[in-house]
Amino acid sequence: MTIDLHAELPKLIEWIQKTVGEAKVIIGVSGGKDSSVVAALCVKALGADRVIGVLMPQNEQSDIDKSYMLVNHLGIKHYVINIGKTYDALTAEIAGKTAMDLNLAYTSNTPARIRMMTLYGIGALVGNSRVVNTCNLSEDYVGYSTKFGDAAGDFSPLSKFTAGEVMELGDILGLPYVLSHKVPTDGMCGQTDEERFGFTYQQLDDYLRGRAMPPKEVVEKIERMHRGSLHKLLPMPVYPLEAE
Repeated sequence: MTIDLHAELPKLIEWIQKTVGEAKVIIGVSGGKDSSVVAALCVKALGADRVIGVLMPQNEQSDIDKSYMLVNHLGIKHYVINIGKTYDALTAEIAGKTAMDLNLAYTSNTPARIRMMTLYGIGALVGNSRVVNTCNLSEDYVGYSTKFGDAAGDFSPLSKFTAGEVMELGDILGLPYVLSHKVPTDGMCGQTDEERFGFTYQQLDDYLRGRAMPPKEVVEKIERMHRGSLHKLLPMPVYPLEAE
């Protein structure tokens, strides 16, 4: 299946307008393709004066110049909130009280949750605002997001679009190539997303759209990752009280 993105874009813009209403939008700006495309979509739908970018480095961020490039390109108001001291203080308290060693699950997910808390904190101060989710279909399907971190938000423009389609949307929107085609990485482990996956986004996107079947071992890994991450995609299980 191939999506006509030129035909889809006006419908997506209209959906953002109807979903957001009169509110402002708060977006975490990482400098990657997803946040860049979402920010550009929101500016096109609502105007630059209703979009607020938040840059959230953790101490030093080697590619923060891409985040500045985006907010300057779009002409949106932005804040820089360094989460380094917050992460360090929380981590010292947790490690000190539990005496447990830190692992990748902690060091990867905790900054993402602090960032989402920061976005909602700024949203509360701004008032009448919505935090926009920046995840795409490809990452969601294999669980490459943090529950209550970047997987959270009030509305999600890209959750039905693959990683490749997001890049194409960026091109249509006129974003600088270096932003819409930036190699995806979590900025934590020193590896690209594809290196961590063990397969490419092209293979994943082709599989999701039914264009081509990757090797059997890749399909098995994709589906194993998907099954293991359904708790991020489905509503929280709630006990079905029969008396209600």
